[in-house]
Amino acid sequence: MITPHRGSASAVAELLVGAAVLLTACAKSESGGAPSGGGSAGQQQVVTPSAGAGGGSTLQSYGATKLDLKDAVVGFSQSEKEANPFRIAETQSIKDEAAKIGVKKLLTTNAQSQLAKQISDIQDMLAQGAQFLIVAPLNSAGLEPALQAAAARKVPVLTIDRKINATACKDYVAFLGSNFVEQGKRAADALIKATDGKGKVAILLGSSGNNVTTDRTNGFVNQLKAGAPGMEIVAQQTGDFARDKGQQVMEQLIQSRPDITAVYAENDEMALGAVTALRGAGKTPGKDVKIVSIDGTRNAVQGIVDGTINAVIESNPRFGPLAFQTAQKFYDGSPIPENVIISDRAYDSGNAKDSLAGAY
Repeated sequence: MITPHRGSASAVAELLVGAAVLLTACAKSESGGAPSGGGSAGQQQVVTPSAGAGGGSTLQSYGATKLDLKDAVVGFSQSEKEANPFRIAETQSIKDEAAKIGVKKLLTTNAQSQLAKQISDIQDMLAQGAQFLIVAPLNSAGLEPALQAAAARKVPVLTIDRKINATACKDYVAFLGSNFVEQGKRAADALIKATDGKGKVAILLGSSGNNVTTDRTNGFVNQLKAGAPGMEIVAQQTGDFARDKGQQVMEQLIQSRPDITAVYAENDEMALGAVTALRGAGKTPGKDVKIVSIDGTRNAVQGIVDGTINAVIESNPRFGPLAFQTAQKFYDGSPIPENVIISDRAYDSGNAKDSLAGAY
């Protein structure tokens, strides 16, 4: 696996340069390269090199004005309340990097999982003089009023962790995040390994309306179908990426489908809720019912160490360094590809204990 950190911040920047040079301007170029290697997951994100040719969105093609980030007002729009480790780590990473590079002023908002609030949050930051926006979208659709407000002021928008249904190089500069289809495929492979390719599977779906849930589901379902014809998906129900909802859904599924032998949770919080539900029903999570999830939180990696979770595919939330490096490159005139895809590692019983300190 390629780990989220291999050397200094300059190495990350070099990888980003390589990705930008190789990718086609304003063309979908999501990479499916599988991470490999060892090391700590507690460091910066690393960009997955991608094949291609051409440039990307530039300051000139976007129609923005050159800006020195140290003299700038930057806005960060968080989509969901910081009640889970991913959002906590993501927001803190943005704040830490802004302070590190000396951004003049960082405005931060939290939409509390309300699309209307995220739109008004972004509009409010623009009214306060935001000159560059980093947005973690709540949904893939619906942000058009906010994007239009930013475009009217010629304020570039960089999206992280979820894609939006809009036009790169016009409505936003680029997307920074994981290959979510690949995450689903890798989760399927891990569950096949844990179950020897047999059993009845329940999927705890993430929240609806965003590409993360759709892609993680499609990647998993297609890979399971291709790699394990002896496994049957018997239930799919949303847990909204929340621990309490994941627990409730799992409790219901235990009653309606007591024959479930495996669970794919589309984030760690739902997996941890499922662990609680299974224990409450007298089952042994990790043994009676195999569990694979996505995120890489410390609690979930500890679950692997404890034997209650079988594997976790990482989704690195530490966007701060890469987001501001991308912004700087953009203002320096370099082309930025539509999709800047990061590498994610995987945790299992073979590396979880040694990797625990680097989990978030």
